[in-house]
Amino acid sequence: MYSAIVFLPLVGALVAGFGGRLIGDRGAQVVTCGAMLVASALGVVAFWEVAIGGRTLTVEVLPWIVSGSFEANWALRWDTLTAVMVLVVTVVSTMVHIYSVGYMSHDHSIPRFMAYLSIFTFAMLMLVTSDNLVQLFFGWEGVGVASYLLIGFWFHKPSANAAAIKAFIVNRVGDFGFALGIFGCFLLFDLGQLRHHLRQRPGHGWNDDQLPRHGGRRADHRRDPAVHRRHG
Repeated sequence: MYSAIVFLPLVGALVAGFGGRLIGDRGAQVVTCGAMLVASALGVVAFWEVAIGGRTLTVEVLPWIVSGSFEANWALRWDTLTAVMVLVVTVVSTMVHIYSVGYMSHDHSIPRFMAYLSIFTFAMLMLVTSDNLVQLFFGWEGVGVASYLLIGFWFHKPSANAAAIKAFIVNRVGDFGFALGIFGCFLLFDLGQLRHHLRQRPGHGWNDDQLPRHGGRRADHRRDPAVHRRHG
């Protein structure tokens, strides 16, 4: 269920985007809106189980990047904050999808527009469910790409093209700072998993199960003077 919430919009986007000519305008609308309705309903269930029920879990999707001591798996972290954001994203996006059925009824590229909306939703869900900083960056980039596509949807209009290029350039500035922050966290603290950042308290040391690690590596108490200073 937790994976379906995130990937249903992607499935709808792929079907509408690549199969739009086969299923037509109405078919693309039904597929994307239907996927969002199911995702939002599951989002309500997830909110009840995680936010109300106090459950926290990490859904491992697949291994992603392994390089030396650095390991970043594709995983979905579910906690109270995630459940709240997923509920907001899915419900609002569902309403936008349904509203777009009437708003874009005159357009000649309805499947493409509905696919862009679903891609935006998938990227946003990937952003808010990220378990590590690299995946967070992937979601951030996906939101930027989807925003560029939506802003420049009417590419035959010079104003839309100019606005899309402006948004793209501004996003690149944010990307540069974001990437520097990720590199800094790994180089200085050997951190990439969000759970390590969230568990640390100001003025408190690391517990044994919170020691920075990647791919199973932990800081050695006997060799690392920084660890002695934290625990001393």
